[in-house]
Amino acid sequence: MTDLSTLDATAQAELVKKGELQPIELVEAAIERIERVDPELNAVVTPMYELAREVAKKELPDGPFRGVPFLLKDLLAAYAGVRHTGGMKLLENYVATEDAELVKRHKRAGLVIVGRTNTPEIGILPTTEPALFGKCRNPWNPELTTGGSSGGSAAAVAAGLVPFAHANDGGGSIRIPAACCGLFGLKPTRARNSMGPEVGDSRNGIAAEHAVTRSVRDSAILLDATAGYVHGDPYPPPHQARPFADEVNTAPGKLRIAFTNQTPSGAPVHEDCIEACNKSVALCEELGHQVEEASPPVGEPYVLTEAFVTLWSSGVAMGVHAAADKAHGRPPKAGDVEPLTWALVEMGMRYGAHEYLRAVAHLQRITRQVAEFFEKYDVLVTPTLGEPPVPLGTFDSPPEQPLMGFFRAGMFASFTALYNVTGQPAASVPLFETPSGLPVGTQLVARFGDEATLFRLSAQLEAAAPWVGRRPKIHA
Repeated sequence: MTDLSTLDATAQAELVKKGELQPIELVEAAIERIERVDPELNAVVTPMYELAREVAKKELPDGPFRGVPFLLKDLLAAYAGVRHTGGMKLLENYVATEDAELVKRHKRAGLVIVGRTNTPEIGILPTTEPALFGKCRNPWNPELTTGGSSGGSAAAVAAGLVPFAHANDGGGSIRIPAACCGLFGLKPTRARNSMGPEVGDSRNGIAAEHAVTRSVRDSAILLDATAGYVHGDPYPPPHQARPFADEVNTAPGKLRIAFTNQTPSGAPVHEDCIEACNKSVALCEELGHQVEEASPPVGEPYVLTEAFVTLWSSGVAMGVHAAADKAHGRPPKAGDVEPLTWALVEMGMRYGAHEYLRAVAHLQRITRQVAEFFEKYDVLVTPTLGEPPVPLGTFDSPPEQPLMGFFRAGMFASFTALYNVTGQPAASVPLFETPSGLPVGTQLVARFGDEATLFRLSAQLEAAAPWVGRRPKIHA
């Protein structure tokens, strides 16, 4: 049973397929690991053990992950009949009434969902320290952040509690915790996974659904199982030539790769993150790719930042109003949410419709400029983050300056948000570590709709510099 903590989801599913283990045995083993290890991490905030046992004992769909235990982030991805808080005290007792389309597809893939994971309130910060559930701790060093907002999922996977877990990304929230916890984290292309039925395109399409995984192949096979249009989605996903699982076993050929250690905002970058990026670039050269230093044009950094914050704070305002309506049937008030959240609600409420649409236009113009850059290059390589994992509490705000943590977060996660704006697929790969042994992610970005190239290159890098054998301090 202990050995299961080291296997990826594909390997666990193979044990079931061969008849060597039953789904209930995989599920019981995962529950045992969570109960034993999670008190040190605080990653799983809503256990679903009895429901998971019932599901695992029944006939499961014959999907690619039949019987494999899985965790859902407690933001989006609603599961009917289960508490769904979004990290908000306002929704502490709210129970979802229907499955999200993504969860329906998780179930059809044969996954058995054993719980929901910790997330910052309404997914705002790149750390997982909500007032509702408390701090989630990094398995590599429990005094450090897991990243966010998918920090609970990343901590659980890195510690071997489950082989992979649901995550979503509205500014880096898959890639940030993947980098902090030493995992592979792919943000798919906009609209690749449906957000229905409750959501069309979150915050004008900057958010995406997928997962954090140990292996590249798990990410590809899961995306094959969940991707695709649902009637009523605001736009269809771009063309997919063949299964993503096939790309993992396909050589990428000689790619034209650009790299940069300069953030779009001009924020400083820690030397350990620069070193990891440079090593990744050198590895790409060793593998035969054509590499040169170049950055996509984004114009004046303040325009990008201001437009993104307009979109983000407007989305927070909308989300908190929707949560208050669900919980109490009334508009929200200051005491309903954390001070930072309320400051963003107030900011979002101050913008007029014309200011929101102007921000959208700015971001669409930047998207066209970046798309033109990718006519010349197949992949862009950057650090995932501006710093290695930082101490818990780094993003706390004093009462008199409730937005301080939010703007501090912008420096930490200064490489990721641009590709939420453009909708391009982007992944964090855990190729290297700091001198003290902490994981450092390298971000790979491809053209809109081209997850195939990311899977090919990521799998090639995974084979050249394997990360699967690394174990954090806290591990099942």
